[in-house]
Amino acid sequence: MVNLDRFRYRQSCWAIKTWAVLALFSVASPAQVWPPPMPPEKTAKVYGQEIHYYDRGTGPSVILLHGMVGTATDWALTLGPLAKRYHVYALDQIGFGHSDKPKIEYKISTFVDFLREFMRVKHIPKATIVGNSVGGWIAVDFAATHSDLVDRLVLVDALGLDTPVHHNVPVDMNPSTMEGTRQVWEFLFYNRKLVTDAMVRNTWKHRQQDGDRDTIQRLVAALVAGNEFEDSKVGSIRAPALLIWGRNDVATPLEFGEHFHQAIPGSKLVVIDQCGHVPQIEKPAEFNKALAEFLAEP
Repeated sequence: MVNLDRFRYRQSCWAIKTWAVLALFSVASPAQVWPPPMPPEKTAKVYGQEIHYYDRGTGPSVILLHGMVGTATDWALTLGPLAKRYHVYALDQIGFGHSDKPKIEYKISTFVDFLREFMRVKHIPKATIVGNSVGGWIAVDFAATHSDLVDRLVLVDALGLDTPVHHNVPVDMNPSTMEGTRQVWEFLFYNRKLVTDAMVRNTWKHRQQDGDRDTIQRLVAALVAGNEFEDSKVGSIRAPALLIWGRNDVATPLEFGEHFHQAIPGSKLVVIDQCGHVPQIEKPAEFNKALAEFLAEP
């Protein structure tokens, strides 16, 4: 029999993910609406599909993975600071952003396969993998199944464990009005000053332009099926791991981070106060500092 509470929880969680990462199209920081300029966009052929990405800097490789509905520009405030010491790649993952969107069944393992091939095509022997939200889930699976390719692992408000966390969603996560969209933003960010009129309008604009709807629908179906959770794999991760979590994240509550911390041997958990689901956007200075310190550890 189906556990209805868990099923409803998963449904609400994936709806939250869908809307949570839309913020990344619209907001860079409380002081600016648009993300900083990105370096020239590049492409790579991966399994015959065109993957768009940005890269910058030299040194050890770091790969940044966005969440559901996100794009490489999610990391606009992280790419520059990291590039001072590292060769940083920010990808539009297959099915999202400017990358090709083949009509396939999108699963966590799909993104893992494409990441592995991207590294082969770009001659990246090993990298630190950083993932936010569903991107964190992909990062966990990649680290567990391709340990030889992972230098370090960083999870940012990630999903991936079959954790029975229950909460009530106080707003309509599929709004049909501008006001409904505003309410979603206010739910996802701790700092409600981030929710500007321009951000709300820009959200609607990009929803019409991104062309990711089919990918999202297929990915949500795969995630709700519940057969790709990482509980049986996560304990095998041996790469040094950092977990960065917004203390006030109600989309993937801090309890998720605590479960990952307990499950990954030797992991470190950094909690950012007064911060929601996307700390690299809402608290970029604190996020970048925690990430840089971890990467600099011997």
